[in-house]
Amino acid sequence: MARYFEQFPLMVYDIKANNHYKLVPDIFRRVKAKNKIKNNITLLDSYDVADGEKPEHVAYKIYGDTDFFWVVCMINNIENVYYDWPLSNLQFENYIKDKYDDPNGIHHWERTQSSGPQIGAGPEDYSHKIECNSTDAGAGAVSNYEYEVRKQDKKRQIKILEPKYLDVFVREFKQLIKQ
Repeated sequence: MARYFEQFPLMVYDIKANNHYKLVPDIFRRVKAKNKIKNNITLLDSYDVADGEKPEHVAYKIYGDTDFFWVVCMINNIENVYYDWPLSNLQFENYIKDKYDDPNGIHHWERTQSSGPQIGAGPEDYSHKIECNSTDAGAGAVSNYEYEVRKQDKKRQIKILEPKYLDVFVREFKQLIKQ
């Protein structure tokens, strides 16, 4: 078991500023997964987050323990699950209602780029599209709703560290967090 904050070194802290010091985890420390790990396709698998699924659910499904939620978050640069993790369908619909007076209103215009990477651009990949003016040839409107759906779809596509590398990853994290 690898509870996240139990791995942090302790520091002396006066929580109430009354000269009563306590040992608490040093939460100001940060460790980031190396880019060569996050970009190594042999260490990672693709994973689509299901509706309502949280990092804890993914960790349990992949690693058999919810305590490894932090591995899922670290590999995907999830710093705040309220903003960086995909919303459930119900949360998403409420978010849209709160954010937009007209969800079907035009968010921006876009067109297919005439050069650059277009190969492999599937229905969930909009990298071949560029924002443009409404008067540009081939310009198409993107609604507020469609724009937000695309952002959520992108958040749903995460990477998972292969379970066989989990122990090595946790050991290295423990070493780095104590430095």
